Amino acid sequence: MAKVSAADIKTLRARTGSGLLECKKALAECDSDIEKAIAYLRKKGLAAAAKKAGRLASEGLVVSYIHSNNRVGVLLEVNCETDFVSVTDDFRGFCSDVAMQIAAMNPLVVSREEVDGDLIAKEREIYRAKALADGKPEKIVDRIVDGQVNKFYSERCLLEQKFVKDDKKTVETLLKELIAKIGENVKIRRFTRYELGDGLEKKSENFAEEVAAQRRA
Repeated sequence: MAKVSAADIKTLRARTGSGLLECKKALAECDSDIEKAIAYLRKKGLAAAAKKAGRLASEGLVVSYIHSNNRVGVLLEVNCETDFVSVTDDFRGFCSDVAMQIAAMNPLVVSREEVDGDLIAKEREIYRAKALADGKPEKIVDRIVDGQVNKFYSERCLLEQKFVKDDKKTVETLLKELIAKIGENVKIRRFTRYELGDGLEKKSENFAEEVAAQRRA
């Protein structure tokens, strides 16, 4: 293994928040390449997060978010394993980001397992009829429909949505990164989104764009 410098360890710790020994090992495994070591630690952390997924998480927070125009509000419950973690900045920041995500992107459910089967069946019928009406060959229609269903999940299931602050990540990736960092299982349990005049006729507003504009301001 390559010799690891104290300066590189310090840099890696600052960028990842990982422990000294973990950083030293990652740098040794990656020939002191900082970027490769970051990727190494991230993969290791996400693998560890997957192992924690079955652990009981019954503590946590119920948080609220009101969009700046006072037209959209969110109530969100996120669970963790201990009340100690629930008061940390990392956990609270995550909850705040997820509540903002819900306000901006209006997901239907937390995960695809919660989507009503009848709804998916109806969506598949619509996608199939459209594909056939567009003249697509029968032999590829099922593949097209599957792709459209997966797109539906990515747009309407919170965990599969692109994160509004960083579209290179999904909300699920953000969740796994938090689990890897704090060492506890975390679950987004449930949410309710309120929109002023919901169900009434009103002009369309793009809350995702508003959130992005606020971030740039």
